[in-house]
Amino acid sequence: MRVAVLSREYPPEVYGGAGVHVEFLVRELRRIVDVDVHCFGGSRPEAGVRSYAPPVELLSANAALQTLGVDLEIAAAVGGADVLHSHTWYANLAGVLGAQLHGVPHVLSAHSLEPQRPWKAEQLGGGYRISSWAERQAYETADAIVAVSYGMRADVLAAYPFVDPARVHVIHNGIDTQLYAPVASDDVLAHYGVDPTRPFVLFVGRVTRQKGLGHLLAAAARFDPAIQLVLCAGAPDTPEIAAETEAAVDRLAATRSGVVWIREMLARPELTQLLTHASVFVCPSVYEPLGIVNLEAMACETAVVASAIGGIPEVVADGLTGLLVPRAAVTDEEFQLGLAEAVNALCGDPSRAAAMGKAGRERAVHEFGWDTIAHRTVELYESLL
Repeated sequence: MRVAVLSREYPPEVYGGAGVHVEFLVRELRRIVDVDVHCFGGSRPEAGVRSYAPPVELLSANAALQTLGVDLEIAAAVGGADVLHSHTWYANLAGVLGAQLHGVPHVLSAHSLEPQRPWKAEQLGGGYRISSWAERQAYETADAIVAVSYGMRADVLAAYPFVDPARVHVIHNGIDTQLYAPVASDDVLAHYGVDPTRPFVLFVGRVTRQKGLGHLLAAAARFDPAIQLVLCAGAPDTPEIAAETEAAVDRLAATRSGVVWIREMLARPELTQLLTHASVFVCPSVYEPLGIVNLEAMACETAVVASAIGGIPEVVADGLTGLLVPRAAVTDEEFQLGLAEAVNALCGDPSRAAAMGKAGRERAVHEFGWDTIAHRTVELYESLL
């Protein structure tokens, strides 16, 4: 069987959870089937990977139109594949058109849904209507839809009620617990100005409405003064969001010490150091189909404080591997207060946080292995042939 994986993101150009998912899924699928990757961006030296740039005629066009231009090129190039598997709206239309053109099944993975991300209009302008249209075409025509959580499956069926529930299959995201594991070294902390003698809370994510960074910055004003806040936050959706975040960080840093903002994407060895030595990892997302970054923290034996939204409760076991903070049906201020109380509770009780960290790694190892995920995905492919 030859599978064509279609994705905007693929190493080294990975900036979000969907890209991490594709990276590891492809690695494991290649142990079972033949896989070609069709991705956006610069050329990759890896065999079996083909990359595409927007057509030169569209370089000054809206970003959504540039995306559709790439999708057309991918659709033309996937002849010879037995199955197409697309990830996110960026590549979904390539799957739709490629499946029709070459007469093969199209599987899509639901990492997020455009109807639930209205803030994307800030980034794409009128292109948000185009991205929503492209995604809808994919959900109307896909032979199978992979939801990365049961919460995501419910969201798919609510956003697109025309989808036959039998076409939506839950296969969770995974984690490589050998790459993401506790490490003793801590030189990265000093390099970025983190005081190893003080507890610190870690955030990792893009600067976007979805990730709830603004809520975390507001909550941090209520953190115990001894607690440091380390932000691994980059790739802002818009200049406006970047400026807004900059101002909020400056206001916070003016009132307390230990606010560290790392704006570049860290290499995995650096990130695992921060994840390992953090007192608490915090995920304040307002929308999160699963939240693979929580698995990364758990695999590094770090307790998690996260919003009880989307697929996060399927990863973070409340009271066992971390604390979940209600987000639905509460005000922003109540949510922010809940984040602060949970962070203060765990940072104030290191033994409890350590026990949660150990339970989190055990959960990651036993329930979220990529080998199992790949085999389930291939079984889905085979059912369509």
